[in-house]
Amino acid sequence: MQLTRLGPKIVFICSACGSERPKWFGRCTDCGAWNTATEEARVPARRREEAASEPLTRSTPIPLVAAGGMGADALRLLTGSGELDRVLGGGLVPGAVVLVGGDPGIGKSTLLLQTVARMARAGSRALYVTGEESERQILIRAERLDACDPEVLVVAETDLDRVREHIVQVAPDLVVADSIQTLYRSDLPSAPGTVTQVRECALELTRIAKASGRPVLLVGHVTKEGDVAGPRILEHMVDAVLYLEGERYQELRVLRAHKNRFGATTEIGVFEMVEAGLREVADPSGAFLAGRITGVPGTAVLASLEGNRALLVEVQALVARSVATSPERQTTGFDRRRLAVLLAVLERRSDVRFGKRDVFVSVAGGMRLEETASDLALLVAVASASTGRAVPADMVVMGEVGLGGELRRVRGGVRRLAEAARLGFRRAVVPAANAADGRGLGPDLELELIPVPDLRAALSAVLGEGVKTLAGVSPSSGRRKG
Repeated sequence: MQLTRLGPKIVFICSACGSERPKWFGRCTDCGAWNTATEEARVPARRREEAASEPLTRSTPIPLVAAGGMGADALRLLTGSGELDRVLGGGLVPGAVVLVGGDPGIGKSTLLLQTVARMARAGSRALYVTGEESERQILIRAERLDACDPEVLVVAETDLDRVREHIVQVAPDLVVADSIQTLYRSDLPSAPGTVTQVRECALELTRIAKASGRPVLLVGHVTKEGDVAGPRILEHMVDAVLYLEGERYQELRVLRAHKNRFGATTEIGVFEMVEAGLREVADPSGAFLAGRITGVPGTAVLASLEGNRALLVEVQALVARSVATSPERQTTGFDRRRLAVLLAVLERRSDVRFGKRDVFVSVAGGMRLEETASDLALLVAVASASTGRAVPADMVVMGEVGLGGELRRVRGGVRRLAEAARLGFRRAVVPAANAADGRGLGPDLELELIPVPDLRAALSAVLGEGVKTLAGVSPSSGRRKG
């Protein structure tokens, strides 16, 4: 008896995590998401013919010690942008696949177009594959960015087979795919941007990068939650995941690595969006503090540390009487769940009370704070807004706040303090464990350290003794007097 294939196999794929099931499901058993099942027809992939002019290198096992001299640091390709190279860990590694994500209009395509132009002027040939714009549109942007170079080749193509043919024909040193969600494989019946297409196209480009040694930069769309659209496995397949952050209608942009197999994920790059594209910021601390108004309650300056770079950023807070049943807790650039914990510590370990009051916290300049050393600055800003007392203009704060109200040591204290002294600050409130960091400053840097053991002592040092709530509110009950 001979079996006849009636048609392609129908499978259901979770659009959130990419897991596959033979039948429809309401809730994904892998990631727990609801209503994410998408139906796709799965057909056997046809055998792909390799180009005779550039056959793939067959893998050969070698002793690990034989890989000496092939270190990533020795082979890195400089992009011509110090900020981008810093985030990448020193430059692009041959054969690396880098995924660049960010909100629409934040500057992802601008950053990559400027990068390929700089590398082309340094002697590298680049192929820019665009699936969302025409060659003419790319040329108009390149002229505005001064990124036109004969060694930058552009092609408007979405068929992955033709993209591969162009890579073989052009033999570039660098490939950019803008974006991965627009590419598709013709042997798969699903539409571009679906889980299967994104996964298979990324897998094929990764295979090309590893076999040829060419770096591949992928632009990724993001969801409304801020994550890269497509299956979660996409971020596992690539070597580095970079996010371009910032407010769309502000000038400052922050490039942050969320994953990097060849470098640290704590480094950031700071850019400024100008008419001619993204420009590197030579003094990030000065840029984040630009336009700062002193003497206003509810602001505090934090001595932050991103990777090996010390940055001064302004944390702003606003406390207002709530008109709703449940007071609001809103943040911009700070984890809202962390804010809830810190507010509970502030009420429990100090005289500051909120009652039915809304609390809004924002980090100026579009910066996002992730390190726990920002705890003290946030609470100082909130306490300042609640009491109506302004933080001294020449003072910076830093410290991790524990649930018991104690202040814990922060790393890189000397670099933080040196940056504060360079920008003219004269006093710094630090955890008691960081008191010895003042001896590491140079003789030409004048900065008075105020070491404090806990949150109550820190608030007294910054806002003065006898910290109370807003006038007319009892610290013990939170009810208005009279």
